[in-house]
Amino acid sequence: MSVNPELVGRAFPPAQPYLVGREKVREFARAVFATNPIHSDPDAARTAGYADVVAPATFAVVVQEATLAQLLAEPDAGIDFSRVVHGAQDFAYERPIVAGDELTATLSVTSVKTLGGNAMVTAASTVVDADGQHVVTATSTLVVRGDDA
Repeated sequence: MSVNPELVGRAFPPAQPYLVGREKVREFARAVFATNPIHSDPDAARTAGYADVVAPATFAVVVQEATLAQLLAEPDAGIDFSRVVHGAQDFAYERPIVAGDELTATLSVTSVKTLGGNAMVTAASTVVDADGQHVVTATSTLVVRGDDA
């Protein structure tokens, strides 16, 4: 089954809110070797002008994951997860993510292309805080390998 081109423009319901925890930020920072003290030390973060520890820039994928799960579970999408590889990732920040943020992400599919027997699905997850203010848009391109790949 090939990827459904009618996915383009489809918006999914908002995912459940994600409460950013201080320990989750610290764990993620260790995992990606982000050594700046603002990622682990609340006092260093406050001195730098933040309310709490600051998540590394790629932390937004943690919040985005729930929205991508919606896409992958969509019955008419034609996406076989066993054939998916992550092709690209981009983040457009309005402000950093900090511990204590309650974030909600909403996904929309922006592009479906076929290239060399593979499908490329690009989806943008818009992430807002509890006040509805934009924090980041995380854009992922998933490559769905064709039958011959």
